[in-house]
Amino acid sequence: MANLFNTLGIGYSGLSAAQVGINTTGHNVANAETEGYTRQRVITSAATPLNTMPGNVGNGVVVQDIKRVFDNFVFDRYTAVSAEKEYSDFEVRTLEELSSYFPEIDGVGIKSDLSAYYDMWQTFADNPDNDAIKIALAKQTETLAGHIQETQNQIVTLQQEVNDQLALNVEQVNDIAAQIAELNLSIDTAEAAGMYEASDLRDKRNLLEKDLARLIGAEVNQGQLEANIQIDSNSNTKTGSYTISVNGFNIVDGNTYHPLHMDKANNEYGFYEVSFERQDGSLIPLEEEINGGKIGAIFDLRGRAIDETTGMPTNGVLQTTIADLDAFAKGLIESTNNLYAQSNTTNMESNVIELGQNDAILSSNLNVKPGAFDVVIYDIDGNEVGRRTIEINAATTMSGAAGTNSIEGQITQNKDDNNDLNANNDIDDFIEFNFQPSATGELRLELGMNAESKGAGYTFSIVDNLETNEFSSGSNFAGAIGLHKFFDGDSAKNIKLNFSIADNPTTLRAGYSTSSGDNRVALDMIQQQFENYDFQVGGDVYNTTVYGMFDLTATYVGVTTNSAITRSETVNTQYNATELEYNSISKVSIDEEMTNLIKYQTSYGASAKVITTVDQMMQTLLGIKQ
Repeated sequence: MANLFNTLGIGYSGLSAAQVGINTTGHNVANAETEGYTRQRVITSAATPLNTMPGNVGNGVVVQDIKRVFDNFVFDRYTAVSAEKEYSDFEVRTLEELSSYFPEIDGVGIKSDLSAYYDMWQTFADNPDNDAIKIALAKQTETLAGHIQETQNQIVTLQQEVNDQLALNVEQVNDIAAQIAELNLSIDTAEAAGMYEASDLRDKRNLLEKDLARLIGAEVNQGQLEANIQIDSNSNTKTGSYTISVNGFNIVDGNTYHPLHMDKANNEYGFYEVSFERQDGSLIPLEEEINGGKIGAIFDLRGRAIDETTGMPTNGVLQTTIADLDAFAKGLIESTNNLYAQSNTTNMESNVIELGQNDAILSSNLNVKPGAFDVVIYDIDGNEVGRRTIEINAATTMSGAAGTNSIEGQITQNKDDNNDLNANNDIDDFIEFNFQPSATGELRLELGMNAESKGAGYTFSIVDNLETNEFSSGSNFAGAIGLHKFFDGDSAKNIKLNFSIADNPTTLRAGYSTSSGDNRVALDMIQQQFENYDFQVGGDVYNTTVYGMFDLTATYVGVTTNSAITRSETVNTQYNATELEYNSISKVSIDEEMTNLIKYQTSYGASAKVITTVDQMMQTLLGIKQ
């Protein structure tokens, strides 16, 4: 039976419900700018009524739950596009930095230095005996080589910085995964009775889920979806079993997590390898599996799989640029040295050669091509007095007895090169061949005039014989092994002017011989810029000019950067639209909260009026008794 005390209870329940509403509204307002916070709403219902004779009498209000306004579908899209945005933002920042190393559009950079370098060869050809021009040419060569080295060092440094960021971000992934596993335990404990939702804990977990997606493109897989239509028609949330995976590899499984492993101990360049540890303890490489988020961008920029032989990444934008620039520098070095070997000297010594004395030259890593080169002898007056063609085929080795199919055998063979029936004025009578390990165990080829010929003023040179070679660029023998070098080094990292020329630029030669006015080598150097050469990048070979190879490198960087910027604009548009949709559902609206505050304040006052009215009624009853 309803009575005044029941009415008093109804008023009290209204006060309590209004107080919960005000507390929830205040909580929303306080967290309006808290990242990841989702606005909450109070769910109320009428209390179980009293069954009386006239009929059911209301018994006040009951607070059923406090739930957040959250749409899991929108959040999943928001998380996915956040991963794309993080990938895109990091990619663009890195590529814009890379592009700044190739300022060719502003008329400066390596291409400009290369043009000035060939202009100096033209000046040298016009004045082949001018020592001042020799010094200027040497200086311009050092400027070009230095700029190539600097650019390559900048790219390598950028690649190392990206690699270092990989380590930091994988550590963050492990830390966030551990936090999510702990939150899962807390959420399960808080919601164990199945009556209340741990809204704030779920907000923290959602924020960490988004951070994990931004880092590594992780995806959340949860059991079942529950609608919260009492709160909002768009409100729903997932419950039940919980995992976070990266391309099928679970890094969080309920309240446990599986940390990713990093290792660089076996890599001389410090490149990290990332792996997943299975339950049996075996490690599965993840480089090819991580495609999203910042770490996915790091792998696509740095390179993914590491070559076990070289210790370098096998792909990636930065690694491709490094390889392209190395190919450009190596092609410039070898083609230049091959041409400069045409200038006469008394002695030529090669680079260190990783080739056995009886190994086939064309089967080695040396960039020697099938064909032929000529050994040419000059007398003291610069006149050509002897020439012999040395052929290179698939079976040619470096060492061998006179007359065999080897470089040594062909040079030392006793034959009449001049067709003058004189057996004492041929190539084998002038040149000494030496291909033996040095005191330090290094193998170098040394060709030199014998003492008697040197004393008589004889010199020699090596000239590619294009008539017997199927390749327009020649056998490249002298350039490939570094005989009579103009450039030292074999890549963009170590290209530089030959040390002996740098010490004394006046030793530069413009011609094949020492004859005054001979400028044939300088003219060949000028022509070099228009000739096609083979530039090998990994398994690919580009047949193009020196300028063409550099343009390929710079264009690759430019096109890749522009494509990344275009993709970034698209992703940012998608991100902004999805973020706006998510915020319209879950973000706190101060205007709405102020409206709710007025509503709850009015409700609180009305409930208080009920209580004061009951109090007055009770006072009246007590007064009747008196």
